[in-house]
Amino acid sequence: MSISTQLRDDEVKTAVKFWIDKVIVGLNFCPFAKKEMERNTVRFAIFPTTQVNDALSQLLEELALLDQQLDIQTTLLIFPLGFAEFENYLDMLELANSIISQGGYAGIYQLASFHPDYCFDGEDQNDPANYTNRSPYPILHILRESSIETVLKRYPQPESIPENNIAKARELGSSFLKALLK
Repeated sequence: MSISTQLRDDEVKTAVKFWIDKVIVGLNFCPFAKKEMERNTVRFAIFPTTQVNDALSQLLEELALLDQQLDIQTTLLIFPLGFAEFENYLDMLELANSIISQGGYAGIYQLASFHPDYCFDGEDQNDPANYTNRSPYPILHILRESSIETVLKRYPQPESIPENNIAKARELGSSFLKALLK
């Protein structure tokens, strides 16, 4: 890996960590993220690919790695150069979810999706609610199902998390949230 590639990876990781700190943890969009960040159990895997097949190969490699390294609770597969078009990202996400369900990983891992232009189906592009899933780069977030089940047992009314996040995002407004992503 060249020095310029390493610098670029460091910049990407710094931007994603800033986003997690200010948006995901700071606005409490994920009430479980802070603990994992503090425990250093989040893996930041940066892949410069722009090709779907390469991204899916990386996903498979990460799943195999997570199978072996139980101390990693979650992985963020970050694509700083690829999938800038949200529709292309969604196509890749659909294939990635097929790998999870058809590859023997259902019930073991699940994916959460984040993208700079994230837009919930049927919502206006400018709806502040979209910022609950907007990130500095396209990201596939691999979560361990067992970890999710454990934390949800201790969290009161976990089904209210998405609705609470949407309400908070709409209260804060697009301008405020957009500024956090810069």
